[in-house]
Amino acid sequence: MKKIFLHTLTIRIWHWINALIVIVLMITGIQLRMPGVEEFARNMAIWIPEYSMTVLIHKYIGYAMTLSFIFWLVYILVSGSFRTHYFPRPADIPILGKQALYYLVGVFQGSENPFAPTEKGKFNPLQKIAYGSVMLVITPLIVVTGILFSDIFFFRDVIDWLGGVRLLDALHVLASYLFLLNLIVHLYMCTMGHHIFDHVKAMIVGFEEMPEESPSKH
Repeated sequence: MKKIFLHTLTIRIWHWINALIVIVLMITGIQLRMPGVEEFARNMAIWIPEYSMTVLIHKYIGYAMTLSFIFWLVYILVSGSFRTHYFPRPADIPILGKQALYYLVGVFQGSENPFAPTEKGKFNPLQKIAYGSVMLVITPLIVVTGILFSDIFFFRDVIDWLGGVRLLDALHVLASYLFLLNLIVHLYMCTMGHHIFDHVKAMIVGFEEMPEESPSKH
């Protein structure tokens, strides 16, 4: 087995803090969208905060997500990580189809992953598309619409210019559902290392162990 360094300490700390932020936002978001959850929780003897408190928690954790996103964006640009790991390259095109076929069929047949992560490129083409979409499109959409929702009276002119509260709400909810869908896929992909917890371990220690002879499943 050989060790490949994939995640800096900064990214590892950011990842777990951001994960906690996302979890809190999703839990509070469910309560805000489904008020009946409160009655269900009471019937099940589960404590959850009152609706007004949930609004405040969602609002301020949303601000935390904004800061988290800004930190991530500045870090990957300044450190060069964006160009190294996220930026699509012409060399990604030939492997794109093979990678898709691997995820759709090959992984269930025990085939080898056509992509092996390295210190100079830890994401395959499909991962670049997925992470790029989440971090550069979906997350900014959640952040911007969330900030506008944080004070609809203060941002009323902007909201009206964008099409009104209903459109803003639709965009915020749509982005949240897309984020949730990506999270489910992300959690599944985390189990596709050489061993089931290899990718999770790598996000804790920074290194991932891979066989010398063949690339790990990623």
